[in-house]
Amino acid sequence: MAALILRRLLQLPLILAVVFVVTLTLAWVVPGDPLARTDGVRPDPAVAEAMRREYNLDNPVTFGLTYVRNLLRGDFGPSLQYQDQRVGDIIARNLPVSARLGVAALCLAILIGTAAGVVGALRPGSPWDLTSLAIALIGISLPNFVTGSALLFIFAAWLGWFPVGGWGSPTQVILPAITLSLIPAAYIARLVRLGLADVMSSDFVRTARAKGLTRHRALFDHALKVAYLPVLSYLGPAAASAMTGSFVVEKVFNVPGLGTHFVDGVLNKDQFLILGIVLVYATMLVVFNLMVDLAYAWFDPRIEVG
Repeated sequence: MAALILRRLLQLPLILAVVFVVTLTLAWVVPGDPLARTDGVRPDPAVAEAMRREYNLDNPVTFGLTYVRNLLRGDFGPSLQYQDQRVGDIIARNLPVSARLGVAALCLAILIGTAAGVVGALRPGSPWDLTSLAIALIGISLPNFVTGSALLFIFAAWLGWFPVGGWGSPTQVILPAITLSLIPAAYIARLVRLGLADVMSSDFVRTARAKGLTRHRALFDHALKVAYLPVLSYLGPAAASAMTGSFVVEKVFNVPGLGTHFVDGVLNKDQFLILGIVLVYATMLVVFNLMVDLAYAWFDPRIEVG
C-alpha cells in the first residue's frame, strides 16, 4: 500500500505537467484579449502594454515558465479580470462552496443509485425496476443545464418551494445538489444492478444460500461488497468532478463556486484563473482515484492494492 501511494505521488508532477501544457495551449489559442472585459471595455493602451510586459502575455513559452516558477512558490498568479485579486485567494474562497455542493450531490447520488440498483437486482422486470431503468436512462441522456433549468422553473419559479438560485441557506443547496447528482446516480444504479445480477449467480452466493441465508441476507452480507467494486472505480472521477463543482450547474443556479469562476475565466480568457482551477481539478482527480484504489482492499481483501 505504501508503494502504491509513493508511486502515485511520483506520478502526480508528470500528470500535472501534461495537464498544464495542454490547458495553456488551449487557453492561448482561444481568440480574445485577456485584458479586455466581456462588455468590450479595454484598459488604457499604456496600462495594457505594461501588463503584457509584466505578465508575459505576448509569449506563451515565457508565460508558462514564469507561471511554473511562481507556482512552485505557491503563487497561482493574479486574476486578469478580478482587480486586486489573486487566483489562490479566489480558489481558497470558492473551493469550499463547490466542495459542500459536491459532497451533498455525491451523497445523494450514492443513496439514490444504490437503492435503485438493489431494487432492480432484487426484483428484475418489476415496475420498480423498469421505473428505475427509465429514470437512469433519462438521467444519463439529459445534460445538466436542461435538468437544472427544468427544476429551477418548476420548483423555484412556478411552485415557489425553493429560492431561485443563490447560496447561503440550506434550501439553496437542494436543487443544485439534485441536479448534480442525477447523472452519477444513474450510472451507479446501472453498475449496481448489473454487478448484483452477476454476483448473485456466482458460486459463493449459491453456497451461502444453500447454507440457509435468505436472498436479502446473501445480497447485503456478501454480494453487495463485491458488486460495488465497479462503482468504486466510477466514484473516483465522479467525486473529483462533484467536489470541484459542475461548471454548468453552478452557473445555472448562480452558486459562487469554482465552476462559476472557471466559466468567467474562459469567457474573459483569464489564463491565470483557468490554469489555477484546472490544476486544482487535476490534483483532486489523482487524489480521489488513489483513495478509490485504497478502498478496494476494504471491499475485497483478495485484491492487492500495491
